Amino acid sequence: MTKAPEKSKVVCKLRCAVYTRKSSEEGLEQEFNSLHAQREACEAYIASQRSEGWVLVRDQYDDGGISGGTLERPGLKRLLEDIEDGLVDVVVVYKIDRLSRSLADFAKLVEVFDRNGVTFVSVTQSFNTTTSMGRLTLNILLSFAQFEREVTAERIRDKVAASRKKGMWMGGVPPFGYRVENRKLLVDEDTAEHVRWIFARFLEIGSCTELAREVGARGIQTPRGNRIDKKYIYRMLSNRAYIGEAVHKGDSYPGEHDAIIEREMWDKVHAILQESPRKRAARTRADTPALLKGLLFGPDGAAFSPTHTRKGDRLYRYYVSQTVLKHGAGSCPVGRVPAGEIEAAVIDQLRAVFRQPEIVAGTCRAARAHADDITESDARAALQQLDPLWDELFPAEQARIVALLVERVDIGTDGLNVRLRVDGLGGLAREMLAGNMGAAA
Repeated sequence: MTKAPEKSKVVCKLRCAVYTRKSSEEGLEQEFNSLHAQREACEAYIASQRSEGWVLVRDQYDDGGISGGTLERPGLKRLLEDIEDGLVDVVVVYKIDRLSRSLADFAKLVEVFDRNGVTFVSVTQSFNTTTSMGRLTLNILLSFAQFEREVTAERIRDKVAASRKKGMWMGGVPPFGYRVENRKLLVDEDTAEHVRWIFARFLEIGSCTELAREVGARGIQTPRGNRIDKKYIYRMLSNRAYIGEAVHKGDSYPGEHDAIIEREMWDKVHAILQESPRKRAARTRADTPALLKGLLFGPDGAAFSPTHTRKGDRLYRYYVSQTVLKHGAGSCPVGRVPAGEIEAAVIDQLRAVFRQPEIVAGTCRAARAHADDITESDARAALQQLDPLWDELFPAEQARIVALLVERVDIGTDGLNVRLRVDGLGGLAREMLAGNMGAAA
């Protein structure tokens, strides 16, 4: 009896994608690196399964110098996109931890694989995720990989903590006033002088806002060339590195580096910082010169005097008529005006004046009485510079300029009238052209 011929086995084609990863960038520049070695082993394994229909896809999915503790990897993202598009049937890696070192992250990847019918294969660990035994083994191996990663992180944290307790510098951006040499903090005398001046100046004025303006006027910048604002100054004043200490998780220890600030000055600065910021701000405003002192007059010709009152921690400034002070409320139709409002109104008028051609021409004529070489375009350019510069000027300098420009301010029930000093405008233009105003900002 003739034996029937066996039916040939139908082999389905399985498209295999190789994924490789290396945590550090060390050695990636070599002609044959770790990524190449991983790919070579995976391609050899795929070739051995050719009879099972395994074929290598043309695209390569490699991530060099990227940790396995994150899924934010360009090569892995492209692989997942191709899986979702149905272009991959089998993912082949050299070891499981090349794909992920996090059990939670790997669970997300396995979910994507299962949803798209994709098998995961490890070349050196010989199993795949289509079997229950493969899933169990996979979870056990990933648990140990994550355990090793967490233990390594704990060792690093313990080493950093022990080093900080010994006062050692453990890297990062050095504080302003220091430089790093041979992994040690050294005082940089050029910038350290700025630090000493900032601490000393804060003791005098007690305001980070005002100090930030003075720092900007001096042209002092951060090591990266950025502007130093009041938040940066507050961090500087609170940095215990300046008194020679190393800080770790809120605790301070004697540092290996030299101090820039004496402990006595540090204590005085922090005695001020512990005071309520509102109280310090109110005191600063109280010490600010009144811009219109001696310049403001009411409808009856009486002068207005600056004064202020306090409600809790807040300070309110006013100008009060001498008539009211002598004869009581109701003796003058305009008896008291808020200082901030009237000063802002006068300054707005001054800024508008600087842009009026007829005022510029008058300024030019007045300035020529002292300097024959000043032109109308020079005067216009000089006065226009003051508009953007005004907010950067110190309060005392603002008061000086107002006294230089304004002869008198009359206030009535229908508004106010500002009478200017033309000769003052000329003098101001000469100052601007000489560059003296920038030094006062």
